Amino acid sequence: MKVTAVESYVVKLRPPEAYLGARPADAAPGDAYYLRPPWRSLYSDRFESLLVRITCDDGTYGWGEALAPVAPEIAQAVVDRLLAPVLIGRDPRRVRPLWATLTGLMRERGHLTGHQADALAAVDIALWDLAGKAHGAPVHALLGGAFRDEIPTYVSGLAKPTDAERAALARQWTDGGVRAIKLHLGHGVTADLATFDAVQAAHPDLRVAVDAHWAYSLGDALRLGRALDERGAWFLEAPLVPEDVTAHRELAAALSTPVAVGEAMRNRYEFREWLHARAVDLCQPDVGRTGITEAMEIAALAAAHHLPVAPHHSVGLGVAVAAGLHVSAAVDDMPAFEFQPATMAVANRILTGPLTGGPVAFALPRSPGLGVEVDISTLQEEA
Repeated sequence: MKVTAVESYVVKLRPPEAYLGARPADAAPGDAYYLRPPWRSLYSDRFESLLVRITCDDGTYGWGEALAPVAPEIAQAVVDRLLAPVLIGRDPRRVRPLWATLTGLMRERGHLTGHQADALAAVDIALWDLAGKAHGAPVHALLGGAFRDEIPTYVSGLAKPTDAERAALARQWTDGGVRAIKLHLGHGVTADLATFDAVQAAHPDLRVAVDAHWAYSLGDALRLGRALDERGAWFLEAPLVPEDVTAHRELAAALSTPVAVGEAMRNRYEFREWLHARAVDLCQPDVGRTGITEAMEIAALAAAHHLPVAPHHSVGLGVAVAAGLHVSAAVDDMPAFEFQPATMAVANRILTGPLTGGPVAFALPRSPGLGVEVDISTLQEEA
């Protein structure tokens, strides 16, 4: 069984509504990407991603996806120019040896993270999908087996402009059985606490987490975190700038609310620094950025530090969702997988059959590989 082709597809899909709310009024309509203050990241009106298909000489193929919400063309160039030529002629079932080879290609040049890692993740996921199909087993079985028959999820984001509307939406979710919600905030300590209080009141058993989108200084994060301690918050995600390990350690030591980080990190070496420093209480690797191989290494490191892993997921499409579900099934201490309602409305558009599940849980995938099939005809939409 040998790899004969590696194909990459940049995907840009227009959603029914913008991710995390409407484009800011001061963003020029023609801008491909824009800022959404106080958050620092670039955003797009479209769901952008990179899909990779690896095909073998017997006709078997696997799909992978990189989390590439802006400029997926960069990760595509890495796949096409650097990774694909090395894969041709290789046995795709040797996933871990191939991971060692591919991560070594640009490592000494300092390219083990960033767009290089995103491209590696897409290829790695495709190899696991292919290996699962070759062995007639779901990916979680190849990872050593599933710890659960259902993957619990939490609802991420209440993309409404006012607290009253967010609270009303939270009540709709709780009426449907949801008991865990994460808010996308970072709008100031007072405003964030007002939103938290409005949403928490939706149900007495509702767990509420806050994603601060890296917006706070240490002082303000301490103020927010101590107030969240009093309210029994579930966790505080991304409170400080993502490179400041020391400040996160000080924050984590001062709070009873768990500090959650991980979406900006790509590999075990980055996580090792945070874990050793006790700067994180809940690890959130995104499989669309780490790949499956590295996500499992990160989970093993977290387990050695007695910390849970809750895989992150934002705007990845159906292949990335499926990969996250398999990893979530195969990790022992895994409280919940992130469920983005707005994302799922778009994620299934590229699949021949939808992923069903959420907002409370997904059933354990049973089909060989990732258990999803991509409809290539959907990948060319760009508007």
